[in-house]
Amino acid sequence: MSLKSTLSIPVAKFIRQRMMKSVERPDQAQAAVFNHLISTAAQTAFGKEHGFGNISAPRDFKKHVPVRDYENLKPWLEKVKDGDSDILWPGKPIYLSKTSGTTSGTKYIPITSESIHNHIDTARNALLNYIATTGKSKFVGGKMIFLSGSPELAKTNGILTGRLSGIVNHHVPGYLRGNQLPSYDTNCIEDWEMKVDAIVRETVDKDMRLISGIPSWVQMYFEKLLKFTGKETILDIFPNFSLFVHGGVNFSPYKAGFDKLIGGHVDTIELYPASEGFIAFQDRHDEEGLLLNVDSGVFFEFIPLDEVHNENPTRLTLQEVKTGVQYALVLSSNAGLWAYSIGDTVKFISTDPYRLIVTGRIKHFISAFGEHVIGEEVDRAMQIAATEFNAEIREFTVAPQVKPADGLPYHEWFVEFSIPPSDPEGFRNRLDALMQQQNIYYKDLLDGNILRTLEVRTVQQEGFIGYMKSIGKLGGQNKVPRLSNDRKIADALLSGGWII
Repeated sequence: MSLKSTLSIPVAKFIRQRMMKSVERPDQAQAAVFNHLISTAAQTAFGKEHGFGNISAPRDFKKHVPVRDYENLKPWLEKVKDGDSDILWPGKPIYLSKTSGTTSGTKYIPITSESIHNHIDTARNALLNYIATTGKSKFVGGKMIFLSGSPELAKTNGILTGRLSGIVNHHVPGYLRGNQLPSYDTNCIEDWEMKVDAIVRETVDKDMRLISGIPSWVQMYFEKLLKFTGKETILDIFPNFSLFVHGGVNFSPYKAGFDKLIGGHVDTIELYPASEGFIAFQDRHDEEGLLLNVDSGVFFEFIPLDEVHNENPTRLTLQEVKTGVQYALVLSSNAGLWAYSIGDTVKFISTDPYRLIVTGRIKHFISAFGEHVIGEEVDRAMQIAATEFNAEIREFTVAPQVKPADGLPYHEWFVEFSIPPSDPEGFRNRLDALMQQQNIYYKDLLDGNILRTLEVRTVQQEGFIGYMKSIGKLGGQNKVPRLSNDRKIADALLSGGWII
């Protein structure tokens, strides 16, 4: 075992012990975060206009500060982007994280000298927690890779601007710089396919032990490695590969395909990072759920999903949430975001400690007929059906077909298989049965002859890559939406010739 690996164990135990103090007292941790946020921002333009001086508790905050999404907070964010000081948080941000928005075009999320620690320290804590709870630290002595966006940063009115993954790349601790791959020059390649090819050449003969990224893009990297080397599995290439860190999408539908590509067991850690804040991470590797980050500059509120479009929705603090209920996630942070709806939906599976799973996006659903199908439901149905019919999934998305040429409307599933199901019709029927079991509204629409059973369209190999490339969103942190309430993606797949 290397010196780094050996030394990481006592450090990991110390950090976990410190972390558990806030985990054991989450209400106190959130109260301390709330009080610090309000007092620090009281003299900002936003704080003055919203009466922060009169806010002493979350109940006051709800009265003074409405829930906003990016579009509604944009007038304030534009002032920050223009280089004005003391708008949402004292001073100016040190970075603007550039990300794609569904309705707002490109979004610019501030990252301040205080909030950068939320991103960096939480990623560190996730890895150190893994070491502390498993005793496994050998990966620290080898090479590590995170498939991410370019670390090259531009300037917007004097503020460094780039993708979150590129910003974070500049804050990798010095003691891990020697372990990090790819090189800076390779990481700066903009064309994603050229970049992955370069990463393959740069890493193929290295002692890779930790690999991290969005599953679909890591899968692309693995497949290119196997093609380049002629090897059968990733463990044939990287025999010491032992830890896969992932986030961004539900990993379950990809797992069978990954197990086959890897050729053996490797541990996994799931993360829940966002430009708006690092929300949670997997702290126990024998249980489902992500530990909420209660003591890292972010104050959380939760709106019951059935109230998310209400003018004055119920806003719950952490101690008021219940397990098994779908919530829209709202946060306020030391980045200067206030009662900000990030667009994600979550469900708590434990309140002691607070562990959650990400269930979808507010804007990613199907409810063309009132069924309100959500991401969690289609992910679970796909995982079970794929397992039962020996299929492996590369990618999929679902859209409503409201005006078919013949017959009743239906839900259309576009699926790219690594291995197709052993019985395609049985697979389709099982998917539909699983959806009916999970969503009573969907079942009622079928029983009432409003909808007919779903259809599965097979997408050709690398069809989703072709689609993402065609819209300029290939690679990095870009993801294919699991659900759409319109036909934009579906029609693009059909018109692009990517359907078999």
